[in-house]
Amino acid sequence: MRPLTEEETKTLFEKLAKYIGRNITHLIDRPDEPYCFRLHKNKVYYVSESIMKQATSVARENLLSLGVCFGKFSQSGKFRLHMTCLPELCQFAQYKVWVKPNGEMSYLYGNHVLKAHLGRITEDTPEHQGVVVFTMSDIPMGFGVTAKSTQDCRKLDPTGICVFHQSDVGEYLRDEDTLF
Repeated sequence: MRPLTEEETKTLFEKLAKYIGRNITHLIDRPDEPYCFRLHKNKVYYVSESIMKQATSVARENLLSLGVCFGKFSQSGKFRLHMTCLPELCQFAQYKVWVKPNGEMSYLYGNHVLKAHLGRITEDTPEHQGVVVFTMSDIPMGFGVTAKSTQDCRKLDPTGICVFHQSDVGEYLRDEDTLF
């Protein structure tokens, strides 16, 4: 386990900025205790500094996971967020989308959010912006990227795509073999 390089940190923060904007500072400078990002086997973990210091006594090959897995770096150097970072994303999300009950199962099976399933959307959400997807009862289901802005979503026909699916809580069941 090692700290992220400057290039890796930049790539990670650019990806997180799509979802939480300037709230990235709230992830690092927490009032309870300081947290940091660490890389272990191409996966980025979000962990408190006290737990990280205790984990240094465990050998690298014996360490499976530490803290919250935020995602992983691909072989080409791109960063992909994992579903496991959803609690932190929804806590600091800038833009949110709420899905009607009839569209929840469709989204959890990996489909995009259609206009017919869209319950609410944060005002002034731009196109191609990272959003966190909630049920109408404010339970986080996943995250994605808007296909259209808020104003364009209002003009769409019911079968038009509003949010492109990126990850959802159904991945815990679908990808349980490869998730960790």
